[in-house]
Amino acid sequence: MGLTIQSVGVRAVDGGLVLQRQSENDRVVAIAGNPNVGKSTVFNGLTGMNQHTGNWPGKTVASAQGYCKTRENAYVLVDIPGTYSLLAHSAEEEVARNFLCFGDPDAIVVVCDATCLERNLNLVLQTLEISEKVVVCVNLMDEAKRKHIRIDLNALSERLGVPVVGTTARKKGSLAHLTAALDRLTAGQTRRAPLQVAYSAPLEAAISFVEYAVRPHVANCRLSPRFLSLKLLDAEDALLEELRRYLGFDLMERPGVAAAVARSRALMEEHGITRETLKDHIVSALVRTAEAVSAACVRCERQDYAAFDRRLDRILTSRRTGYPIMLLLLALILFLTITGANYPSALLSAALFHVQDLLTQLFALLHAPDWLHGALVLGVYRVLAWVVSVMLPPMAIFFPLFTLLEDAGYLPRIAYNLDRPFQRCRACGKQALTMWVVDKRMQRYIAYCLTAACV
Repeated sequence: MGLTIQSVGVRAVDGGLVLQRQSENDRVVAIAGNPNVGKSTVFNGLTGMNQHTGNWPGKTVASAQGYCKTRENAYVLVDIPGTYSLLAHSAEEEVARNFLCFGDPDAIVVVCDATCLERNLNLVLQTLEISEKVVVCVNLMDEAKRKHIRIDLNALSERLGVPVVGTTARKKGSLAHLTAALDRLTAGQTRRAPLQVAYSAPLEAAISFVEYAVRPHVANCRLSPRFLSLKLLDAEDALLEELRRYLGFDLMERPGVAAAVARSRALMEEHGITRETLKDHIVSALVRTAEAVSAACVRCERQDYAAFDRRLDRILTSRRTGYPIMLLLLALILFLTITGANYPSALLSAALFHVQDLLTQLFALLHAPDWLHGALVLGVYRVLAWVVSVMLPPMAIFFPLFTLLEDAGYLPRIAYNLDRPFQRCRACGKQALTMWVVDKRMQRYIAYCLTAACV
């Protein structure tokens, strides 16, 4: 990218994320969104080839940064992991939440799927609780039009209180409205009065009481005192630890804060809201608000536009048919990967080792010493030939097949089917997808087990 400046500090989430800047005036923009909403397509469309990839510090979660320049500003775009919620249940969700909370981006773009806007608004509402510097990008407008879904973007912007733009990220020039909205937002030309989620009366009273105690101690903090108050009541250990590192002090140790939190929790418990059920009340309020916003801004000209998807869901995610279909399909993929890879692997091995024989003859003609032949031909080349002939064919079959499943929308259904069994071992359904990326011996064992289960 031709980088000249690297910034580490308040913008370094998890204590080490290096934001790649070309100038000290570059603005940092976080690109957030649910999985499979075209978030990466928006990111790629804005940045082109000006990208830098790596991992978030201390985590095996991929990060991508890119550079985008408009007439007004230059932006460093950070493509944070796709997440359905900021109530973190996985490493990806934790990374996304921490960057939005403690990475201090100059703006946040939340990418939504126009064909299922109500579901995506959950993340939008949670983001609005953290920051008012938000642009909502309603992507896949062409798909919504094809399904006869009409979205009133102006009404949606009025309801949410932040800029809303519609895009079809795959089309060139579609993102011009998004960059223009970013320019206006970062220049302070946009009126911002973000929608505030209304919780139940006891929870609202508890939040207000804690907020009164918290506000004097976070006057210079970018995070909303209301958001901080809600998180103190929720008392999620990982988030509170990140908050201590971000603020430089423990908010609970400040005068009056601990007493206000204890009194507010007692108030909530009097109305049946315990620490175990608090998240349920939060999620319920988010869902109700998303439903109200969607009902006011989205019109479906055909009520059966999702009928085919619903029929597929009933077949692919039901207890009676979902598991047998999943086992058969995954067994088929593993069978094709293992058995199908044997033929190209044999051909590739024969070709590469024929080249080894030719190299051996060449070294003999040149009267090269045996140690040189052993190091270069029997060492470096032979090992490389084995790795390529054994690893390349299975990868060339396995990953394209899984890509087809992902594009068809079946991988999220697999995650849904396996979420409850995986939760029993303190994991989530999304982790079921990584169990298939294993070595060939384990693939044979899994294929044998799946075949036995199907028979």
